[in-house]
Amino acid sequence: MNLPTPAIVAERGAQRLPRLALLLLGAAYVLPGVFGRDPWRNADLTAFGFMASIAQGHAPWWQPAIGGIPADGGPLPFWLGALAIKVLPFLDPALAARLPFALVLLGVFVLVWYSSFHLARTEAAQPVAFAFGGEAQTTDYARAMADGALLALMASLGLLMLGHETTPELLQLLACSAYLYGLAAAPFRAVKSRVAVLLSLPMLAASGAPAVAMLFAGLGAWLCQRSSYDDVRGLTMWVLVAGLLGALSAWTFDAWAWRVHVPFGADYVLQQLSQFSWFCWPAWPLAFWTLWRWRQHWPRRHILLPLIVFTVPLVASVAMNGSDRALLLTLPPLAVLAAFALPTLKRSFAAAVDWFSVFFFSAVALFFWAYYLSMQQGWPPKLLANLQRLAQGFQPSFHPLALLIAALATLAWLALVRWRTARHQHALWKSLALPAGGVTLAWLLAMTLMLPPLDYARSNRALVERLKTQVPAGMNCLAVPGQAMSLIASLEFQGGWRVDGRLPLSHTKCNHALRYVQGQEASPAGWRLIALVKRPTDRGDQGYQLLAR
Repeated sequence: MNLPTPAIVAERGAQRLPRLALLLLGAAYVLPGVFGRDPWRNADLTAFGFMASIAQGHAPWWQPAIGGIPADGGPLPFWLGALAIKVLPFLDPALAARLPFALVLLGVFVLVWYSSFHLARTEAAQPVAFAFGGEAQTTDYARAMADGALLALMASLGLLMLGHETTPELLQLLACSAYLYGLAAAPFRAVKSRVAVLLSLPMLAASGAPAVAMLFAGLGAWLCQRSSYDDVRGLTMWVLVAGLLGALSAWTFDAWAWRVHVPFGADYVLQQLSQFSWFCWPAWPLAFWTLWRWRQHWPRRHILLPLIVFTVPLVASVAMNGSDRALLLTLPPLAVLAAFALPTLKRSFAAAVDWFSVFFFSAVALFFWAYYLSMQQGWPPKLLANLQRLAQGFQPSFHPLALLIAALATLAWLALVRWRTARHQHALWKSLALPAGGVTLAWLLAMTLMLPPLDYARSNRALVERLKTQVPAGMNCLAVPGQAMSLIASLEFQGGWRVDGRLPLSHTKCNHALRYVQGQEASPAGWRLIALVKRPTDRGDQGYQLLAR
């Protein structure tokens, strides 16, 4: 039975986003932050530490470790970074490890685009046919919807926060997107769908999310079996085989771990709602609007498939004490759902989104430029004083290439604002152009104008350099029991010291130790204080005690 569709799209509304503009936007989103910085605390630096330890021969490939402490979950993401370090020895190791993860993020964009494209091509997703013609053609409509899904993903604040790291969650995001693509493209690309499914679930399990992979296998098999497409029903066995391979990879790498922790109470519920509301903005209100306007189409694959792929990591996030890294996996299906809201949006809602984006992101850009002017010219003086107070010891530096890129990006933003507000636009994706462009602008300005102070404050290089002036020559090793994994990674890679993070001070063979304190604390028995070393962001009596026997 063909249900009435809420999508009413004229032929002129199915304009595709110009491909040069799309490529430039993707490059402006992915490339900033890849070059010119150290790994940052906490997860980014920790993951890089595991990669560097493998590449430098400090830990075996089968069991990555930092300071003798093994990694949790599967080793596949660490292998990817370590292999890049080995293959590109002429590059800085941090840059070499970051390059494949930039390609991973690009892969996520491509898979989400094609997932939305193929779902929009299905019969149930088509817009209303006009009595005298003039409705959008299937392929043009699908391209415009795919452009909208990609813009919704790029505009998501959660991806902005976690998508530029070298962490296992980024590989999980790629696997989730590949699984979504595999099931979405099955009616049209049988071979590619099988390959995508066979790769996605083992990759997901070997990257630290085996439970999500198993749920995807079971629900995906059920979804394929109930489909009216012969090629989709034929994918059922491939989904089950992929789930079996995922279970074997998780067992092989000892990736199974019990991480369920659900604190009950109203405060926890409010905390989760707050996190979801900003992390998934602006995709979630559009996705919820899709679920309402297409409510009679929930059993159809263009709604049910992304809804299932969204629900599984959402449940995992709630069960893991509100893990934002599990919530990251909800963004690809949420962006696909958001795209199906575009043909049904009212003009007043689109105008509200546009004007909010114009004012908010223009204010963010003005904020960054004001701080940059203060760093370079000393005016306004209060802004530079604030920076130097927050990051003690920071000294501004001038980089002409960064200034040029930031200026071009700002001009491009002004051109985008003029294009969107000068006259009425008909393209389906028009309401997401400013949010995606604004997020990209904010990230690019942060990684050009504000990169020196951010890198100084967020990395551990300044701490390691201060420690080097205090550590005596001939130190056999440095004991750091109970310290953050990101600190241990910095001490091993940037400091070049042998580090023991496993044994307590009473049992370690190291003749020096480092521990974090938040006030005046006496040295442990058998140890004496050499120096109190602080990070640029430490306040008061906070800092690291360097101890000797």
